Amino acid sequence: MMRRPLGAPPMPLNGPRFDEFINVPKVRVIDEDGENRGVMYTREAIEEAHELGLNLVEVSPNADPPVCKFLDVGKFKYEAQKKANLARKSQKTQEIKEIKMRPNIDDHDYQTKMKKIFEFIEEGDKVKCTLRFRGRELAHGQLGMQVLQRVQADVAEIAKVEQFPRMEGRQMLMVIAPK
Repeated sequence: MMRRPLGAPPMPLNGPRFDEFINVPKVRVIDEDGENRGVMYTREAIEEAHELGLNLVEVSPNADPPVCKFLDVGKFKYEAQKKANLARKSQKTQEIKEIKMRPNIDDHDYQTKMKKIFEFIEEGDKVKCTLRFRGRELAHGQLGMQVLQRVQADVAEIAKVEQFPRMEGRQMLMVIAPK
């Protein structure tokens, strides 16, 4: 690890490099109006930026030579943080909701469960249908398969089956995702 020279300003912890932290001899400069000023020595560019009351901020460090802009660093970081927060806010995380049923489910109970499944799919969530078998019901796996096929047929217009019905111990699972 390289040590910082005595009396040098501390390194910026996060965000773009600016002013003295830009460690290349030449940079491509874009002024505050967005116009290309061409390739300049880093020292000259920093001096010009300071004359305008701005900082020289590295916006594209991987270019050859790196692209720098005359900006106010604080304002630039604030805008970047605001943009990141907005992107995070508008991001929808998809959850997996679970609906539990039994192989000998009654019609009304089935309709209630289906109403919930439709709600979850409308919200954009995946639904995991779990059919639990107890005692001797395990011998009649075809009844559970019929229930899950009925669910699959009922949601065919708005959802697709992501994971087809399969047995896992004493329960049968199926995952449905919005189309």
